[in-house]
Amino acid sequence: MQNIDNSGTKTHHVSAAFVYFFGALGGLLFGYDTGVISGAILFIEKQLKLNAWQQGWVVSAVLLGAILGAAVIGPMSDKYGRRKLVLLSSIIFFVGALGSAFSPEFWTLIISRIILGMAVGAASALIPTYLAELSPADKRGSMSSLFQLMVMTGILIAYITNYTFSGMYTGWRWMLGFAAIPAALLFFGALILPESPRFLVKQGKNEEAKHVLATMNNNNMTVVNEELTDIKAQAQIKSGGWKELFSKFVHPALVIGVGLAIFQQVMGCNTVLYYAPTIFTDVGFGVSAALIAHIGIGIFNVLVTAVAVMIMDKIDRKKMLIGGAIGMGISLLIMSISMHFSGGSTLAAWICVLALTVYIAFFSATWGPVMWVMIGEVFPLNIRGLGNSFASVINWSANMVVSLTFPPLLNFFGTGSLFIGYAVLCFASIWFVHAKVFETRNKSLEEIEEKLRQESAN
Repeated sequence: MQNIDNSGTKTHHVSAAFVYFFGALGGLLFGYDTGVISGAILFIEKQLKLNAWQQGWVVSAVLLGAILGAAVIGPMSDKYGRRKLVLLSSIIFFVGALGSAFSPEFWTLIISRIILGMAVGAASALIPTYLAELSPADKRGSMSSLFQLMVMTGILIAYITNYTFSGMYTGWRWMLGFAAIPAALLFFGALILPESPRFLVKQGKNEEAKHVLATMNNNNMTVVNEELTDIKAQAQIKSGGWKELFSKFVHPALVIGVGLAIFQQVMGCNTVLYYAPTIFTDVGFGVSAALIAHIGIGIFNVLVTAVAVMIMDKIDRKKMLIGGAIGMGISLLIMSISMHFSGGSTLAAWICVLALTVYIAFFSATWGPVMWVMIGEVFPLNIRGLGNSFASVINWSANMVVSLTFPPLLNFFGTGSLFIGYAVLCFASIWFVHAKVFETRNKSLEEIEEKLRQESAN
């Protein structure tokens, strides 16, 4: 519902909860569209008679699209506003989902999956920025990590859909097409979402920005006026481009964004999520048991991420990253050792599954959400869209490299040895966080920007 305030500005009356839910809904689509393929590919390969190379591309086409989407959409959001591009993403999600469901052959499916990937990449670059810019400083970690909770919920819904439609001959078409429903929801929600107050101030719409800030801060006008003053000061700075992104001033933020984006992937998280059923069958579970275990992991994942959302603003981001890396590294080592003995031993197979579950718990509570929260908040306002977009492109590229190299590496090293490599990278990330990342918890985006100025001056 709209009304006109005294200044003649259109304002939207929506609750903060509505904004957070619809803002994060892009995460649900992101999770669903990346998770659904793990089950659907088993049926697609038989019906479309795909070879191993083609199967790899059906899975990875979304990642290729995501790199394109994150590269194009982020910088556009600095120009056209976050809300318009959330709307555009929802349309791309819808088209990509239906295109995938109705694909008659391999190439149509690949093109549809690339289109879908563009929306996934756009959501990953847009939504953390949007949520970070709307949230009060003391709630920003929880609200931005809501995005990761939605991603995990999307993955869980995908696993359940896979299991539900696995008995049907054309089940994979239903699995892929199902994503059109949340895409339509996101479109209608985005029609009434408010624009980011920081973008509005840059457009000179101060009253509208004030109204949005009042909604998000429970009408605490002291906080609203303070924040508005800070935002106005920052908004005076001209919008930057690539030159500013690689300038000395932004350098500490760029190191954090790129470093976290790469480490989050090379710790092996997505290989474990994408290939969990394969890992389960490798240690001796049947296919049906593997799919059910997969749903179990999905539920566990959502619960752990929900806990992370609750504690995100109570524990320093750096402590969460370091603790998470230690837990992940240790569980991967236990998993590798038990895989070496899982030949005929039921106990070793169960230890392996337990270690895998603990590994995912640590990831979902720490590196999963914290990486997205931090890239949403470390970049300065005048290049925030571009910076976020750049870190997302790096994250998706690392995801694609890890996903495409996992099957050949698995054949070469075997599961037991391969996971030791990922464990070593978990321990390497501890040094990185300790040496290169500065703390952002409980600081306003403007204070974080001031910290950057100090870091670059040293």
